[in-house]
Amino acid sequence: MPRADADLIAAPDAPDSSPEVSSTEHIVAAVTRAIVEHRLLPGAKLVEQKLGDRFGVSRTVVRQALYRLSELKLVHLEPARGAFVAAPSIKEAREVFAVRRMVESQMLRELIAHIKPADIRKLKAHLKAERDAVARIDVPTRTKLLFDFHVRLAEVLGNKVLMDLMQELVSRCSLITLMYQSADNAQNSNAEHAQLLKAIKARDTDLALQLLHDHLESVERQLIEAPRTSAPT
Repeated sequence: MPRADADLIAAPDAPDSSPEVSSTEHIVAAVTRAIVEHRLLPGAKLVEQKLGDRFGVSRTVVRQALYRLSELKLVHLEPARGAFVAAPSIKEAREVFAVRRMVESQMLRELIAHIKPADIRKLKAHLKAERDAVARIDVPTRTKLLFDFHVRLAEVLGNKVLMDLMQELVSRCSLITLMYQSADNAQNSNAEHAQLLKAIKARDTDLALQLLHDHLESVERQLIEAPRTSAPT
């Protein structure tokens, strides 16, 4: 079973208000980021006391955060055993990608209808950051940026519910690819993002939808039945 060290979870800045609620949300955000960046492996145990010490909060607050993470399907809670980073099945992986295709297809249609030049510039800057992280083989940063691209597309529309949904979906996908992806195709993913943004800028909806579906399918095709035992390099 993979071991989890609380030091792998970056402690965020101190919350500004409502300490108990904010602390819970900050722990959720920090654990999610550690999963997205592939610093926490599927099956890793999350020890309440270590997390409490790391964030300077009570075990009650930690339990609230772990419960929220379990609702997001990122953590699995086992009675009398504790909390573990989720280990999704192939069936669940297929279902997550199916939902992403449905949600992102409609999101893309709305995005093309409303996107502005300033939005294009922000997305281009994100792609450059992706490319730079890929070039320097910065695995945690490139992993987060590659998944965050899809959240940034939702951000353009200014729909908080959609942004939260996309964040949940890409976080679950990050965990899935860590377990099942057969090869590291970070450079290909960045190139596919660039092609997609070019189609969005041209307001070519049909091409953008085809590129999106091809992109998601290329990631899904890399899934294999045998799970990984360690993070990719």
